Amino acid sequence: MDLLTVFKALSNETRLNILLWLKSPEAHFDTVSSDDGKPGVCVGLIEKKAGVSQSTTSHYLSLLQRAGLVVAERRGQWTYYRRDEIGIAGLKAELDIIL
Repeated sequence: MDLLTVFKALSNETRLNILLWLKSPEAHFDTVSSDDGKPGVCVGLIEKKAGVSQSTTSHYLSLLQRAGLVVAERRGQWTYYRRDEIGIAGLKAELDIIL
């Protein structure tokens, strides 16, 4: 895991909020999809809650995905996002070593 990429992804308040919202999506979004037992949130719902454009939302989610903090799943024409708990656990482990 590249810590610089992670910290850059988390250095924006909206991206940090997205990660926090996805921690408990049922509390922050009206509709949460769960085809595989793992809750996912459609980009459109994240866009609406964040109050930014679709392109900005997609860019933010892409940064979070490259940092290993979220995963995307295509379902038909829609993309759903959820936290990458394995990646986040890895980040916590790296921070424990450093700090």
